[in-house]
Amino acid sequence: MSIRPDFKIREMVEKYNMIEPFCDNQVRKVDANGDKVISYGLSSYGYDIRVSNEFKIFTNVHNSIIDPKNFHDDSFVEIKRDICVVPPNSFALARSVEYFRIPRNVLTVCLGKSTYARCGIIVNVTPFEPEWEGHVTLEISNTTPLPAMIYANEGIAQVLFFESPEVCEVSYADRKGKYMGQTGITLPRM
Repeated sequence: MSIRPDFKIREMVEKYNMIEPFCDNQVRKVDANGDKVISYGLSSYGYDIRVSNEFKIFTNVHNSIIDPKNFHDDSFVEIKRDICVVPPNSFALARSVEYFRIPRNVLTVCLGKSTYARCGIIVNVTPFEPEWEGHVTLEISNTTPLPAMIYANEGIAQVLFFESPEVCEVSYADRKGKYMGQTGITLPRM
């Protein structure tokens, strides 16, 4: 495997429509209020994805137990806002603004941006397997004893692309993976 420099990522985006929408440079702008935004778009060796304005914040209101084999919708509160406040020592699910189509010879790893990590906010995402496509479901953990703010339509994590000189023998699409083509925030499936 090798890391793809940014010009190769542009080529893959053009060839496979790999990231939609695609920002072909690092966006570091100021919003309408004059506030800086957390950067997103193409970086040196990856792509910084944005978090949408759709969130599912986990709650203990119904004394639910989190069971990935038998997940209940009453374990969270849904909100659609430009800012999500994640309670202390809790977490939320969200989705990426971008929709991905991963080529058969590419695997990705996604890591949270340092701006959030330095505030005790950890973003967890599983790898995007060869020929997986969809919006990315993001797990955002607030590891602090204080409420934490997450800003919609701004950078949240960086995707690193690893290309193999050979295509994989069995892709995510071949296996008919259960999260193929997901849109919105996708909950655990069995």
